[in-house]
Amino acid sequence: MIRPLLAATATPVSPDREEAGRWAIEELAKPQYAAAQPSWLDQLWSDFLDWLASLDGGGTGPGGDFAVPLIGALAVVLVIVAVLVVRPRLNARRRTAKEVFDDEPALDADVYRSRASAAAGRSDWQTAVVEQFRALVRSAEDRAVIEARAGRTADEAADELGQAFGPARQRLDSAATVFDAVRYGKAEASPADYEAVRKLDADLAAMKPGFDGHPGVGFAVPR
Repeated sequence: MIRPLLAATATPVSPDREEAGRWAIEELAKPQYAAAQPSWLDQLWSDFLDWLASLDGGGTGPGGDFAVPLIGALAVVLVIVAVLVVRPRLNARRRTAKEVFDDEPALDADVYRSRASAAAGRSDWQTAVVEQFRALVRSAEDRAVIEARAGRTADEAADELGQAFGPARQRLDSAATVFDAVRYGKAEASPADYEAVRKLDADLAAMKPGFDGHPGVGFAVPR
């Protein structure tokens, strides 16, 4: 027997409530729906809509006039709750995604260089690349080439430093790409990756930044 809900017939079918519920349960029990389970927010919204539908009495009767403003108020409350719950998670993810520095006390550039060198000594090239790039950024902050601020991403650091060190812009972009791939993409790093970032750090330390948008090349005044 072909169920009316799935059959392609020209005759419309109006199952009763019990029959429709049974068909829905059997349909949703199929394997293809298991991989597409809704999130808790989707489920909450679906339950809310079902509840609204249960209040709909055709807009007539003594409860009809009361249900309309109640539904509107509850919809607003649900939206506010969703924003309060979801937004902090999105903001937290945005704060941590691809940031150069972890949540730790501010360290001197030389500390990051020492960490990078120690990691390279034990062939931990991922850590060596990450710490060396951090040394590069912290060194620029210490020299006031860029403003020291939390939450800066590798791409932002490369862009800001590229404005001050024009000749090194391409190398900075490459270093930022490697940093993100290693730190957040779990990519493998190589001795060549570490050496490229280490050499870039040394070159920037000896380069005079140009703050007028036209960087000059020379030796910075020791600080």
